[in-house]
Amino acid sequence: MKEQPAMGMNRTGVQMSPIDSSSMSDATRNVMPDDSINPDTSALDDMRADYITEADELGSVPIPGTLTGVMSSATSMITGNMPQLFIDKLGERLAFERSGTRLYDALICKVQALEQNGTTTVPLDKLIQIRDQEAAHFAMVADAIQGLGADPTAQTPCADLAGIESGGLMNAVLDPRTTVTQSLHAILIAEMADNSGWEMLIALAENQHHDSIAANFRTALQHEREHLQQVQAWFEEATLGAPMQRMSGSTMPGAAEPLH
Repeated sequence: MKEQPAMGMNRTGVQMSPIDSSSMSDATRNVMPDDSINPDTSALDDMRADYITEADELGSVPIPGTLTGVMSSATSMITGNMPQLFIDKLGERLAFERSGTRLYDALICKVQALEQNGTTTVPLDKLIQIRDQEAAHFAMVADAIQGLGADPTAQTPCADLAGIESGGLMNAVLDPRTTVTQSLHAILIAEMADNSGWEMLIALAENQHHDSIAANFRTALQHEREHLQQVQAWFEEATLGAPMQRMSGSTMPGAAEPLH
């Protein structure tokens, strides 16, 4: 079902009050210098630079809390790998999959509330299937972290960042005013980032010779590619009335690479 936004009394634009907006523009010209198009921001830049150079790091990767973890990290370092980077990125994926599960929980709730009045045609059973796969990916990453002797409950620097990044998307879907289509747009952003994150994680696993972990993660990546294509199709159908017609041989971002 193609969705159209309502037209109403939106007073945010200056055209709604031409007299006041003209007065505001005149006042601005009186107080702003002639080079206001390229104002001098050096003082602000200096202050930001001070904060950047004096700030602590976002966090740290915890020292393994088990003997298995200590031995695994020591062996990995001896062979020239960076186990702390892999653990950090595993933590990032864990945090993002947790957020992805919650994003779909929020969208499912919105679809359930709106499907009774016929304002959405997104299939609830498919949403639940995707949500369950996101939760399974979360458990898969947690098992991988634990298998390396690390702590899946620890918040690594990239996990912290992932939580901040996904917070805005979560707010968009949880907002009761956003439509299903607007919520799909937020989830589409998450799925694009998710696909890229899994590709990076698989490459790291392969580089550090965690072949069994990489094999499991390739299954998750295949799921995520399917999620991305499905959400893209729903969003395009709701916006255009039908999925976009792409050129022959054209694919979704991340869908062209073989899963080797």
